[in-house]
Amino acid sequence: MSFHELEVKTIQGESQTLDTYTGKYCLIVNVASKCGLTPQYAGLEALYQEFKSQNVEVLGFPCNQFGSQEPGTNEEICEFAQGRYNATFPLFEKIEVNGEGASELYTYLTQAKSNPAGKPDIAWNFTKFLIDPKGVVLERFEPTVSPEAIAEKIRSLLSS
Repeated sequence: MSFHELEVKTIQGESQTLDTYTGKYCLIVNVASKCGLTPQYAGLEALYQEFKSQNVEVLGFPCNQFGSQEPGTNEEICEFAQGRYNATFPLFEKIEVNGEGASELYTYLTQAKSNPAGKPDIAWNFTKFLIDPKGVVLERFEPTVSPEAIAEKIRSLLSS
């Protein structure tokens, strides 16, 4: 199965295949609203605003697997992201990213790019994956890599 064939659910609970994003770069991020890294929402939104007209998408997938830092309902998560950070990038239904309950998307991503220790598991909230317009997983960024640093990588890709 390819990246664009994967099916996810929007934060409103509607099924969607990722073929919606064919021809676009995608930054996939597991987000959380009660994490020390939560302020990255602002950087993710800035990145989205800068690049959305250039076929770049930021896709947020809430996850509660790390320290129960995303305890809210999908509705509460959406209200938080929009109210606190003016997030307009697409958010999706809360998922698991590790273990037997891991979403098909994250199983696909972690098999494509392991972490620096060579393991597939997601270490924490705000791990990011950059996908190219054909659905190839280009790079994995660990949680402490800022959206601003990734913006430099995207600028380089768009100018080449």
